[in-house]
Amino acid sequence: ARALPARPALAVPVAGLAGAVLPGCECASVPVAGALVRRGVTPAAAFAFLLSAPAINPVVLTATAVAFPNNPEMVAARFGASLLVACGMGWLWQRLGRTDWLRTRAHGAHEGATKGETFWNSVRHDTVHAGGFLVLGAMAAATLKAVVPATWLRLAADNPVLSVLALAVLAVLLSICSEADAFVAASLTQFSMTAKLVFLVVGPMIDLKLFAMQAGTFGRGFALRFAPATFAAAIAGAVLTGAVLL
Repeated sequence: ARALPARPALAVPVAGLAGAVLPGCECASVPVAGALVRRGVTPAAAFAFLLSAPAINPVVLTATAVAFPNNPEMVAARFGASLLVACGMGWLWQRLGRTDWLRTRAHGAHEGATKGETFWNSVRHDTVHAGGFLVLGAMAAATLKAVVPATWLRLAADNPVLSVLALAVLAVLLSICSEADAFVAASLTQFSMTAKLVFLVVGPMIDLKLFAMQAGTFGRGFALRFAPATFAAAIAGAVLTGAVLL
């Protein structure tokens, strides 16, 4: 909270850029964002970090460069589109979000507890709380991954609009970790580079396990509003960036 600018409009891009230097997967970003909100960070900045950290951290960008050795512009496009969407959603929450949509629980800090005790209390709470929703989301993702026919992808690839929507939906259904999704995107050779970028931007921001974890951390009312808006913003940001850089 001390590191962020006092003005929420400026805190959002600073928090978004912080995701570039703090490696973490999307499963970790949800409980971290919840902890930031509980510690007094403005929700708009916490949500910008939530969306950016899994998408623009050095591990993910390096993996993207390895997966696309002949297309270095994909790394820049992923970074730019993801940061654009993360900041856009933070500013959107700052303008339209309502605190009564959020449900956060204070925990872990007991009066008289040492810093070490508070640390382990938080670890135990977040591991059990977020882990349960992660398991439920992963079970749903695994089920859908097994039933989506591969032939649907080949049919969708021939239509530019349909290919973008197909890979956006596929990113949500497959729920692949952001450290590995670039290799999956690179294997979808029948799709355009812009459609692949959509896959890489949407996946770390909203998928089945993330929706379950967001609902568990911030409340179902929040997730039902935040997830669709993030999905639409991620597609729009990726398409716009792809048109410029790819």
